[in-house]
Amino acid sequence: MRDNTVILTTLNAAWASPGSVIDLFVDSFRSGVRTSSLLNHLVIIAFDGDAYRQCVKIHHYCFALGTEGVDFSEEKRFLTSGYLEMMWKRLDFLRLVLEKGYSFIFSDADIMWFRNPFPHFYPNGDLQIACDHYVVNATDLRNIANGGFNYVKSNERTIEFYSFWYSSRLRYPGYHDQDVFNAIKHDPYVADIGLEIKFLSTAYFGGFCEPSRDLNKELFVTASKLEKIVDIVLEGATKLQPFFAKLIKFHAYGTQKEMRTVEHA
Repeated sequence: MRDNTVILTTLNAAWASPGSVIDLFVDSFRSGVRTSSLLNHLVIIAFDGDAYRQCVKIHHYCFALGTEGVDFSEEKRFLTSGYLEMMWKRLDFLRLVLEKGYSFIFSDADIMWFRNPFPHFYPNGDLQIACDHYVVNATDLRNIANGGFNYVKSNERTIEFYSFWYSSRLRYPGYHDQDVFNAIKHDPYVADIGLEIKFLSTAYFGGFCEPSRDLNKELFVTASKLEKIVDIVLEGATKLQPFFAKLIKFHAYGTQKEMRTVEHA
């Protein structure tokens, strides 16, 4: 891919069973708009042996991340010590990817890809990141970043920033990587190293707390949001069922008068 770019996601056994989130994630590339070819550049990073064994059944490129002495196979509840350790392990691995000279798109595995995001990235910017809340423009630090989707170019600035980000976990104990990012983006050191951060507009990258208002533009959606959309559609279909039944009768019998006759027969 362009500029030595790879697409990365992480997986543990809790999300790796057949028919689970990771299957939906991979399938979304096959069914999305101009996304199927991107599967050739997707690497799934497995936190444990079960996740790796399932990964190789559904995808060609899997990487077993060694986590000696730590069990990441079970579901980690939000902000528990196990969850935080797994998130920081992920971030440190992404730093190593940058050091190897690879740029990357990182995507959470519960994101369903609708469309190819590359045409909507900014031509400049070292780190481009999705938002929970998008304020005004791409450079406004008041934008609230979401670490579930980002595009990072490998260079000295991003490598230094990821090292700074990882070490900042010690300054913010009990916080996960996303909250720490939203704190340190204001740190003068980030400006000193010259890092250019671009926040991605929720008009396109709106699958988190502030969804896009136009599904024709939306590039991805989280699995939880997709589930809500399906529930709404099914609920709407149930409510409209009597209307559709009458409509079918109307077309079958030709006139409203004849339809009423049939209904009251």
